[in-house]
Amino acid sequence: MTQSVVVQVGQCGNQVGCRFWDLALREHAHVNKKGLYDEALSSFFRNVDSRESDGAAHVVGGRIQHLKARAVLVDMEEGVVNEILQGPLREMFDSTQLLTDVSGSGNNWAVGHMTYGSAYREQIVDKLRKAAEHCDCLQCFFLIHSMGGGTGSGLGTKVLSLLEEEFPEVCRIVTSIYPSAEDDVITSPYNSVLAMRELTEHADCVLPVENQSLADIVDKIKHMSHSGKPGSAIRRDSTLISGQGGLSGPEKPFDAMNNIVANLFLNITSSARFEGSLNMDLNEIAMNLVPFPRLHYLVPSLTPLYTLADVSVPTRRLDQMFSDAFNKDHQLIRADPKHSLYLACALMVRGNVQISDVRRNIERLKPSLPFVSWNQEGWKTGLCSVPPVGHSHALLALANNTCVKLTFTELRERFFKLYKKKAHLHHYLHVDGMEQSFFSEAISSVSSLIEEYQHLDATKGTLMLDAPRLRIAR
Repeated sequence: MTQSVVVQVGQCGNQVGCRFWDLALREHAHVNKKGLYDEALSSFFRNVDSRESDGAAHVVGGRIQHLKARAVLVDMEEGVVNEILQGPLREMFDSTQLLTDVSGSGNNWAVGHMTYGSAYREQIVDKLRKAAEHCDCLQCFFLIHSMGGGTGSGLGTKVLSLLEEEFPEVCRIVTSIYPSAEDDVITSPYNSVLAMRELTEHADCVLPVENQSLADIVDKIKHMSHSGKPGSAIRRDSTLISGQGGLSGPEKPFDAMNNIVANLFLNITSSARFEGSLNMDLNEIAMNLVPFPRLHYLVPSLTPLYTLADVSVPTRRLDQMFSDAFNKDHQLIRADPKHSLYLACALMVRGNVQISDVRRNIERLKPSLPFVSWNQEGWKTGLCSVPPVGHSHALLALANNTCVKLTFTELRERFFKLYKKKAHLHHYLHVDGMEQSFFSEAISSVSSLIEEYQHLDATKGTLMLDAPRLRIAR
């Protein structure tokens, strides 16, 4: 059985990660009624209960006990990690998995990447190695971080480069939360562009998620729940409303948004955690969905996003789930892939769904989905038999689609608005090791990425020759 390690960096990364561990425990407790430590649990949890020779872990209060998450938690402020350690998941982590400071990165990529990256390099590597040593067969590192602040963007991408350096053969899948245009961090365009160069260079796959898209989804669901229509009451076990996930204190505005990202994470790891008739190996995601090394940004969409009171699920509703996965309202970035070009697409299905159902829906949807000419059959399918708690089935679609260029183009525009005025630049250039060339190289990297997507878009509906393919694959 393979294992994976989750690396949570910064406030957002740790909040989302904490929510994932809570939901994952619920799923395993729901399936594993006897609470025995088994292969499914070992994929993301390790058993530290030495008191029982059979390695049993008991379900107490709905949770399987004596487990430690295969995780490394990093933040340069103590707040969120301290909340986790005071909450119901405090037994899941020990001091060897945690690294905190008190002063934070001041919303400055350079402080996170250069200052803290240098100061804590050895400690970070040590914690990553310890986490890896607890795995019999390490398959993947998952990194969760945000792009707008200083620690998530700066130290998060430093950790990513350390993972490549220390474990070059282990797959690196990154979930990156992109700021909205109205982000309250004025320097977020700088931080995001500087981080993007690192993501492009050092990640195997990046799942971009936009804060604005999450906020729009939460607003739509809340509107539906207050519409007064019969059968539109949202359940407690929906994606949106299902507790805070191990954090103490009153509910915060971002809890519902973090919850959606945690469910994305829950579904992408499901085939590694449970059995299925057609399980998708995590390494297969990059292998099948990334035809060019730099173009590894995969647009995620999730369905269902909520559980309505009418729970009967006839075939029509199953087919609707597949249609929803390609609807812009279910994308976790603000984009419409149907109007852009698909390079490849993965469907990760959970629950009692047959391969014939998947094939039927792919054939039904294919005419409306423009695929690149040299990869018309570029579909990857995974079937996991265990649905999320409270659902009969669920679907995560990961699309390698040129529509991501819109997110990157808007980010570049916000970057130039600041950079043309040299606004706040001195805060970065005063950091040891930081030079202005980092900015020009980072924006050049993003612009090159946008051009490569535009070049592919221009081939829509035509046969693509080998020469341009080689240009992109440099």
